[in-house]
Amino acid sequence: MTDTLQRRVKGACRLAVVGIGDELIPHDRLGMFVAREIEHLHLPGVKVFFAGTVPESITGPLRRYRPEHVLFLDAADMGERPGTIAVIGPGEIRASLVSTHVLPLSVVMDYVEGEIGTDVTLLGIQPDFTHPEKDLSEEDREFLNHNLRVVSDILRER
Repeated sequence: MTDTLQRRVKGACRLAVVGIGDELIPHDRLGMFVAREIEHLHLPGVKVFFAGTVPESITGPLRRYRPEHVLFLDAADMGERPGTIAVIGPGEIRASLVSTHVLPLSVVMDYVEGEIGTDVTLLGIQPDFTHPEKDLSEEDREFLNHNLRVVSDILRER
């Protein structure tokens, strides 16, 4: 994830981070959680948007912000350890997202890339499906926080 994300956001002076997910569902709220944590860092040139379960609602604000890169954050079943954060390629989107969205995220990403004219990247965050009604365990939460620090460092150094 590190090299790919560094390459994708390198040189972006205006970066949009979009949190996606249903905050009432533990296994789907991770995109919103990570976006909120990034927002608390007040990184220069990074603006955070919260799309919730309707990522298409964010296209207008993104158009007005005119980012050079958009980073979407969403829960995704990647078969990894809970708390893992990874770049999801365009061909992997449909199979891995924990979709509670009205419009498929791939459609929104294609629209943002084509109509707004900016690069997009999807970061998936692995939830714990062994206990989908619960938040991450303390150990998995620490692992997520470690991965979040890695992402934050990349955004800070871009």
